[in-house]
Amino acid sequence: MKKFSLPKDGGLIEAGLPNGIKHTYERIPAHIFEDEVDASNRIAEKIIEAINTTPGTYRLGLSTGSSPVYIYRELVKRHKAGDVSFKNVEIYSIDEYYPAPADTQSRNRRLYEELVANIDIKPENVHVPKLTEIHDSAYVSEFCSEYDRKATGLDLLVMGTGESGQIGFNEAGASEQSRTRTVLLSYGSRKRQAKNFAGNLDITPRSAIAMGISTMMSAKKIMLIGWGEDKAQVVKRITEDAADSSCPASFLQKHGDISFYTDENSASLLTRNVAPWLVGPCEWTPKFIRKAVVWLCEQVHKPILKLTQKDYLTNGLGELLERCGSYDQINIKVFNDLQHTISGWPGGKPDADDSTRPVPSTPFPKKVIIFSPHPDDDVISMGGTFIRLVEQGHDVHVAYETSGNVAVHDDVVLQHMDAARELGFGDRFDEVKEIIASKRPGEPEPRALLNLKGAIRRAEAKSAVRSFGLNDQTNTHFLNLPFYETGGIKKGERTQADIDIIIALLQKVQPHQIYLAGDLADPHGTHRVCTEAVLEALNQLKGEKWLEECHVWLYRGAWMEWELGKVDMAVPLSPDEVIKKRHAIYRHLSQKDIVPFPGEDPREFWQRAEERTQNTARLYDALGMAEYQAIEVFVKLF
Repeated sequence: MKKFSLPKDGGLIEAGLPNGIKHTYERIPAHIFEDEVDASNRIAEKIIEAINTTPGTYRLGLSTGSSPVYIYRELVKRHKAGDVSFKNVEIYSIDEYYPAPADTQSRNRRLYEELVANIDIKPENVHVPKLTEIHDSAYVSEFCSEYDRKATGLDLLVMGTGESGQIGFNEAGASEQSRTRTVLLSYGSRKRQAKNFAGNLDITPRSAIAMGISTMMSAKKIMLIGWGEDKAQVVKRITEDAADSSCPASFLQKHGDISFYTDENSASLLTRNVAPWLVGPCEWTPKFIRKAVVWLCEQVHKPILKLTQKDYLTNGLGELLERCGSYDQINIKVFNDLQHTISGWPGGKPDADDSTRPVPSTPFPKKVIIFSPHPDDDVISMGGTFIRLVEQGHDVHVAYETSGNVAVHDDVVLQHMDAARELGFGDRFDEVKEIIASKRPGEPEPRALLNLKGAIRRAEAKSAVRSFGLNDQTNTHFLNLPFYETGGIKKGERTQADIDIIIALLQKVQPHQIYLAGDLADPHGTHRVCTEAVLEALNQLKGEKWLEECHVWLYRGAWMEWELGKVDMAVPLSPDEVIKKRHAIYRHLSQKDIVPFPGEDPREFWQRAEERTQNTARLYDALGMAEYQAIEVFVKLF
């Protein structure tokens, strides 16, 4: 299943470019693929080739977590096709909780479920540093030493890395000389791992057995893997920055045969993507020129119209001048281009010259669907634009793609049940309390409880849109896509059933504008699945007459923002509109103060949203545009 990524628009011309030049800024050479599926298939192909050409036993090290899953699936597929046998393969895992919990919560669950259970490997050839009980220190030390001895000198080690550069459970401060040992898990690590324990930090393991960095370095070959925008910062840090104990994976730069396999999103901050003109020749499209000029402004701390020829030449942009003309003409073109992205009329301004506006003036009013992965992404990510569209008279519909039920605390449910009791609408407090008490760690939540949590989030979503005048009965749609309804953090696969629900809504509304979440850094993957489901629905609707006038706009969520080089529409917000958006976000009371799964950012969503949109306004101001309180930005997909 292909992963969504933005179409390319200019960039480094890699065809014929020597590897030595392409990897100029990289201490670990990065191999960038369109998506994680393509990258995983290439890694699997290399593993199969190595197994088939190695006499005797092939010793393969694998990391835990979700990063290798597509590699496992391709290996299983190729095994079933008869391309490879694992009878002479030994597998070594790099870590496990200590003591190891039930299999459903094991760090190595995916290794067994996705790979080991589906190939012809001998059970005795699967090695996991697993102790199910607490033992005295001498026994544990001996176990770790023996595991370390067996895992030294692997033929290949394939590893993902965490957002802070941890490898396995080698976290910040881990010694470069470390061997397999027990480690205490930091609070931050346990908080990340709590998702595997129903979000309950109290029952999340406090220690683990981890292969050491020195043991990892003994492998003959290492492949690091990293997927998605949430890994972009750490991919850059490991690949290009100096080795640092605060980023343990950076120690691997010293290995003699190592590569980093990434997708385009995780590699987005590497120099050859951020400033490819510093690496080699480029394709200079209008948007790519804008990207270069915005970058230059940031480097020299000047607005666009104050850039000089010297600024271009001394910052590696001589090729741009050679290909595209004088610096002053480039400045004017980019200034006008960026200025024309700004529009207070996201649905188009009626009876206006729209030749330089991002949205045509007709038809007016427009039919609009805002797809919101969770029941609050609409107001968090594009609340100001949502409010503008409603107030400017468009027929706006919002489609909440998932229930968001698992993101409601049990205490919030009890508070609602208590309020119903106090208001005289029935007393079911004790009944619900018993349902909550029946929950078992690692298992899906009871359906009755999930239904209550879903109802709470629906009520909050309707309250939010009512606050700025949307009809919550006719123009809100709760799709409850089936892939999400597993009752746990791990979701199911997207199927045609999800797509059919979206198709039905699209056919009913037949919109002129569609807004989708383009935020692929969502730490739980729901945004990506939802966006890809809508795009697949649109693909299956090709040929429909109404689609000829329909345009898709991508917004970002609470984690990252579009870089200005990509922006097609920027909607400015006044101070009053910022407050109105904030109040709409406040209506999502279950997500305020005690968000169960906030990611690494401890701030509330309204704080993240305001900081992000105000920072965007500052960037426009620094480039010489008008000064606004805040700006929401969008990329036009088609």
